[in-house]
Amino acid sequence: MHCPSSSRYPNRNKRASSPSHLKETALRILSRRDHSEYELIQKLLLKGFSREEIQPVMMYCQDYGYLDDLRYALSAIRQGMNKGHGERRIRQLLQQNRVADDVVNIALEQLVPDWFELAKQLAEKKFKAQPAIEAKEQAKRVRFLQSRGFSFEQIHYALSDQEETN
Repeated sequence: MHCPSSSRYPNRNKRASSPSHLKETALRILSRRDHSEYELIQKLLLKGFSREEIQPVMMYCQDYGYLDDLRYALSAIRQGMNKGHGERRIRQLLQQNRVADDVVNIALEQLVPDWFELAKQLAEKKFKAQPAIEAKEQAKRVRFLQSRGFSFEQIHYALSDQEETN
């Protein structure tokens, strides 16, 4: 019986030893979206390349601007904000992808997001300006905004402002 995965992914279980194949693979991955250095290394390791083979390709990608953690951080922050995520959640994602804290701070300084207004907009959208009469409903709203990565000050701003308008 023919195994479809072996013809579909011919290099999945075989290690390609060609440096040009490694470079092509890295560039193909980066052409889809920005990746952090750590993400790219992990993807290449999963494809069977060794760390020793990967290192020169990483340098090549950095030298030519194909791989840039600052650009990746800026993109990830914008995407997170568009999804209604707060600073804490976005920082956690970037930390998982091993982006240095100073790079994240530089990216946040460049974008200057207003987390308070973002929390307020998200609360208005999610709760459609309905007042939280019961403590149970208020707690539910706080937990929702916490799960999105907003601080208590930002949550308080978003929810108290919403109650004042009603």
